Amino acid sequence: MTDDLLKLDNFICFALYSANHAMNRLYKPMLDALNLTYPQYLVMVTLWEEDGQTVGGIGEKLFLESSTLTPLLKRLEAAGFIQRIRSKEDERQVLIHLTDEGKALKKKAATVPPCILDATEQTPDELTRLKAEITMLREALSKNAA
Repeated sequence: MTDDLLKLDNFICFALYSANHAMNRLYKPMLDALNLTYPQYLVMVTLWEEDGQTVGGIGEKLFLESSTLTPLLKRLEAAGFIQRIRSKEDERQVLIHLTDEGKALKKKAATVPPCILDATEQTPDELTRLKAEITMLREALSKNAA
């Protein structure tokens, strides 16, 4: 029984890890065509949902520290997709705004989710359930990792 605890096939962490790698391999060519990395794509998605967010707000949504997010935002700015602007109300805050080019990229990126859905060979309902279960797992792990 103890031997079963240390079998790779029994590790939920490995199933998630290897599924994440497979997902990244699937995304890569589509995101390369958009000139984005996966973390940059996630930032753009959050901005397409709500433009003009703070760096801290984006970091909270994506579970990223500002030390990780800031270089990523600088690369998106250099690519012409976003602008970083200091808040007039609080100069400690930096607001992230989409440029016209960043807004236009949304139309091109709209082709990505249907391709991902097709590749999963799952129905939208099955994926919704799976996402909910993974989210609950993440929340439990986060709570217990503190």
